[in-house]
Amino acid sequence: MLLDGRDPAAIDRAAQALADGDLVGIPTETVYGLGARADDDAAVAKVFAAKGRPADHPLIVHVADAAGARAFAADWPAVAQRLVQVFWPGPLTVIVPRAPGMAAAAAGGQDTVGLRCPGHPVAHALLVAARERGVAGVAAPSANRFGRISPTRAEHVVDEFEPGLLVLDGGACDVGIESSIVDCSRGHPVLLRPGVLTRAQLEAAAGEPLRDRDQQAPRASGTLEAHYAPRAKLRLMAGPMLKTALEMLEGAPLKLAVYCRTVPRGVAGRALYRKMPDRPDAAAHELFSVLRELDAEGVALIWVEDPPPGSEWDGVRDRLSRAAAS
Repeated sequence: MLLDGRDPAAIDRAAQALADGDLVGIPTETVYGLGARADDDAAVAKVFAAKGRPADHPLIVHVADAAGARAFAADWPAVAQRLVQVFWPGPLTVIVPRAPGMAAAAAGGQDTVGLRCPGHPVAHALLVAARERGVAGVAAPSANRFGRISPTRAEHVVDEFEPGLLVLDGGACDVGIESSIVDCSRGHPVLLRPGVLTRAQLEAAAGEPLRDRDQQAPRASGTLEAHYAPRAKLRLMAGPMLKTALEMLEGAPLKLAVYCRTVPRGVAGRALYRKMPDRPDAAAHELFSVLRELDAEGVALIWVEDPPPGSEWDGVRDRLSRAAAS
């Protein structure tokens, strides 16, 4: 059931659905989320069931503002405050100690919780309207079947789930990949998942270096080795290797798609080809949409050129690496 997210009546209807314990497809600036009220474990269980997601794989709780985030936190570390002052509302999730009795199911049973204040106007309006109905926050992973390509348009969500799901249409997502996740729960900030925010940007806001993920890190959304996968087999290849592979197959009919930054010789007419943007933000914006488009063509293989080096490409590189591992 697709509703116009610009319509106040649609916002009210979706907010009431959340208050009643139902699921709602929600636009954010990163990707579309499948939301349930985070303070209702039975509602959150519906998210896990709809996605086919393991119940111990935590969800991110979305809030209308930083004040709303504190209701879920047993402690609010200074580094978390520095980060959210700069990047909220926006594509950043902070992990903090969880308040006892709050969002246990959404946190996958952990004593930490991931919190984000989205910057999308429809998401913000919904969170405010839901809060007026007693909903402290909304647990919302990406609105797709577990492990598959994240949705960046409302129609992607409709395609994933049964027609009865209420989905707010907020247009195409501006960012296109999920938020950066920084663990602030252990006395030093740790980057658990890259996004469009670079390490340098995050460290400047944090006022200290970010450590890399370690064995003691809490479980977090989107950090499994295999994730974000199309039905087709995706293979990441260095540019010269991709070029050589295509030349070796020249003349053969291919059920193949190619996504790279330059047009390979001989690809025209033999394989689906999409050009990867040269800018990392543009590549992030279209990545999941392009993978869905290529997958819908029924190809067996998707060959993708490795993103260029540099931390500004880390978010795109992370998503492609996990998609290739599936």
